[in-house]
Amino acid sequence: MPTPCPSDHDLPSSPFVSGSAALTHWGVIQAQGEEAAHFLHNQLTQDVLLLPVGQSRLAAFCSAKGRMQASFVVIKTAPDTVLLVLNQDLLAQTLKRLSMFVMRAKVKLCDASALFQLRGLLGDSATAVLPDAAPWHTREQDGAYAIALYPALTAGGHIARVLWLAPADHEWPVAPEAPLAWWSWAEVLSGVPLLSQALFEAFVPQMLNYESVGGVNFKKGCYPGQEVVARSQFRGTLKRRTALVHSPVALSAGQEVFSPADPEQACATVVLAAPRPSVAGQDLGFDALVSGTMESMPNGWYVGAVKGDGDGAVPKADLAFLPLPYPLLEDI
Repeated sequence: MPTPCPSDHDLPSSPFVSGSAALTHWGVIQAQGEEAAHFLHNQLTQDVLLLPVGQSRLAAFCSAKGRMQASFVVIKTAPDTVLLVLNQDLLAQTLKRLSMFVMRAKVKLCDASALFQLRGLLGDSATAVLPDAAPWHTREQDGAYAIALYPALTAGGHIARVLWLAPADHEWPVAPEAPLAWWSWAEVLSGVPLLSQALFEAFVPQMLNYESVGGVNFKKGCYPGQEVVARSQFRGTLKRRTALVHSPVALSAGQEVFSPADPEQACATVVLAAPRPSVAGQDLGFDALVSGTMESMPNGWYVGAVKGDGDGAVPKADLAFLPLPYPLLEDI
């Protein structure tokens, strides 16, 4: 398989990134009841039954065809309570979709976003709460949960990332306020995005590298799309992967990406993009996660295309591959 990871010197440098950002674009679904864990275990790519109380994992919710309809940070806060943190633009439809499968299960699902506050801690603010924690390590204190996420990889080293979830009236850790744009940029450089509305049913989990970051458990029982996800893993049918790239122009989720080998047909899709932070206000371009065909990677990727000399001309911009912060699993 061609690798989208050229060399370490291509990693982005950045100003010192630290502080706490309010994650207003994320929300919370609460599943509560004696069968809450069992119900979600049968719906998600993660083993929720064996997840210890007080711990967290990444998970996806798929269609019968294995296409991701949402993804979450899953937190089991009690034997009968599980919280799902996801993008707000997918919350209402995901809650409705999950509720269709409840039937007689002893579980109640609700939008609990107003009951909790979500903050993203970066850099020193993150390590002050969870020093040297491996991804998905979770610590609970007085009803608040600190969850270590995959760090962002830059030329200056790793930028720690911690998701902090607590009741709405809880005091959050003292830290400088950070712009949400910093959190979004660090999420891109972590290589682990949460699905957004623009990408609804666009990918099977492996196309976002979820099996390489603990988002798919291949040893658990059935869930919607499980056969498709397993077949992609075991029969070598996976044709797409997510790569980290840099762009000199702005990118947005859902945007098409092309290869010189076939300029008429898109070979990849932007998953998540954010501008590089700048202390002097200069334009440093965008970093992005892009899911595309593995056969197109060696030929390079670009966005835009010259469509004549008229007003409709779109400038072409080449994308530069950057190293992913984790290895891709070839098999399990």
